[in-house]
Amino acid sequence: MKFSGNQRRVYLLALGLLILAIALVCAWSLWLRPADTAGAGAPTQDWRAEPSAQPYETPAPRDAQTGANAQPQDEARQKVSTIVYYQDNYGYLVPVMCQVPLEDGIAKATLKLMVQSVNNDMQAARLGLRTILPENTRIDLDIANGLARIDLSKEVLDMVDAAAESNMVSAIVQALTEFDTVERVEFLIDGQKRDKLTHGTDVSGTFTRGDINLEAAQPTVSLSASEPVTLYFPADSGAVIVPVTRMVRAGCDVNTAVMELAKGPTNEEMLESVVPAGCGLIGVEVEDGVAKLDFTGEFVNLVQNSDGGRMALKALVLTCTQFEGIDSVEIYVDGQRYDAGDLGVPSFMNVADSIVYDYIQTQSAMIFDFE
Repeated sequence: MKFSGNQRRVYLLALGLLILAIALVCAWSLWLRPADTAGAGAPTQDWRAEPSAQPYETPAPRDAQTGANAQPQDEARQKVSTIVYYQDNYGYLVPVMCQVPLEDGIAKATLKLMVQSVNNDMQAARLGLRTILPENTRIDLDIANGLARIDLSKEVLDMVDAAAESNMVSAIVQALTEFDTVERVEFLIDGQKRDKLTHGTDVSGTFTRGDINLEAAQPTVSLSASEPVTLYFPADSGAVIVPVTRMVRAGCDVNTAVMELAKGPTNEEMLESVVPAGCGLIGVEVEDGVAKLDFTGEFVNLVQNSDGGRMALKALVLTCTQFEGIDSVEIYVDGQRYDAGDLGVPSFMNVADSIVYDYIQTQSAMIFDFE
């Protein structure tokens, strides 16, 4: 191809601008790379404070200083699993296991993924979720003797309301206490200790890991004679599982948990029911580590879900296997064994790469079914 003098000059100018843009992007990426030194250990296996509640497996052991998965690979190629807390469109907190580059201070790097930015918001949107901390929030973190002291910049004083403030505080505490070196969290705002945020959210004292997405107590439930249980429901997007804490009668076991799960979420416009409409629970038996769930005939309508019932079954498995001594689940319909496909215990309730893959598979199936 031949160029005139003017065309050649325009071409060379465009080429130079392209090279400059690539160089700026590379420099920007290196400049943004977190360089904190607040180390943390492996995410703890406990979902709640009680050691018996373990609905997922811990990622590979991490080095005590770097918080990284111990792997013999070259450091530049290493990835580490970390639990990032997002929120859905209704404000439910959603933990997602993500793979991030190995670096010192993985706890601080995890929190930075929760700050609103172009890249973080795009990653959250791929999962059907949203980031939690305000844009431009700066984070300083020091971890020592089980206490994580986090200093947030003044941007956190501009949250839209008390609900957003409370979600932010809860998400930070949940994310930090995933690490086995963190038991308590203390907040500073712009280097100063405060009692409350702008809309009244308490940030005084220290925080320990609490119940996630706590439902409002039902009038018929006496708080003095009840205890929390974690139930798992598919989000209305069908892409992620949302953990919800419900207060139930004291001495809760797997039978009670499945009965509560079968009742459905308190707001079905925000979360999806696990069992189909009209389906009842006949009974739950535990034998040799297997929870055997027997439902009425309507259970077979689960396959009519857009994903074939995959997320509902996953929610059932997570709800049952949080109890000590239960390693697997079997489904029965009117007393007969029902082939529900793979009912293996997932490594974690939400895994970023799997969410994206499953979404593509579900959408493809819907397209082909439509045709």
